[in-house]
Amino acid sequence: MTLPPLPPSRTPSALICDIDGTITDERRRINTDAIAAIRTLVDAGVPVVLASGNTICSMDILCKMIGTDGTIIAENGGVYRVSFQGVPRICGDQKLCWEAFHILESHFAEQGRTLDLYSPDYRVADVAFARTVDIAEVRAVLRAFPVRILDTSFAIHLQSPGVNKGSAFLHLAAEMGIEPADFVAVGDSENDAEMLGSAGMSAAVANGHQVTKDAADIVTEKLYGDGFVEAVRFFFSAYFLER
Repeated sequence: MTLPPLPPSRTPSALICDIDGTITDERRRINTDAIAAIRTLVDAGVPVVLASGNTICSMDILCKMIGTDGTIIAENGGVYRVSFQGVPRICGDQKLCWEAFHILESHFAEQGRTLDLYSPDYRVADVAFARTVDIAEVRAVLRAFPVRILDTSFAIHLQSPGVNKGSAFLHLAAEMGIEPADFVAVGDSENDAEMLGSAGMSAAVANGHQVTKDAADIVTEKLYGDGFVEAVRFFFSAYFLER
């Protein structure tokens, strides 16, 4: 990726990034170079936010092991929190999501098929299940129901309309006291597009969905976690000059 240096007015001060497909490989193994890049920023005092479809408890483990301060967006924007000590802010209407899920459950039960839920006891805003059914069929069954359907390539999520990583990011940035324009956002999936579009600077890794690439300022040459490192080194080059 050969791009000119960022002008001084575009120097970022914070990072928000997706996890699965962005700082991992295709098998969901976390890229160790991506962890090193995040720690370089954290150690330099740059706030790093992890944004994912995962549950809060899963995010807590990841934040602790990677080394961030626990500021997160979870459940695809359904909930966010500033630091480990912060109060989780729930944006999504899980009751609505469960109603939609039960419609799907009945539909597929008539075919002798079941839906495998992901972490139902730990979710507070959305409903997630395994990608063992056709997403097009899911959308067709729920076409008249007011719910957002997300295929993250790792799971299918049901979310409240208007709730996404981008909307949660704007609330989170305000609570952090940082302008969205000062953030770099990095992601890969279709559900990252609003987040990338809301940040001042953004990158999609090369394996990303076309919608996400269209929302990004740059698209990396490298895939997955290697692409994330490429993007971070571009936008935050001053912190990597000696590496």
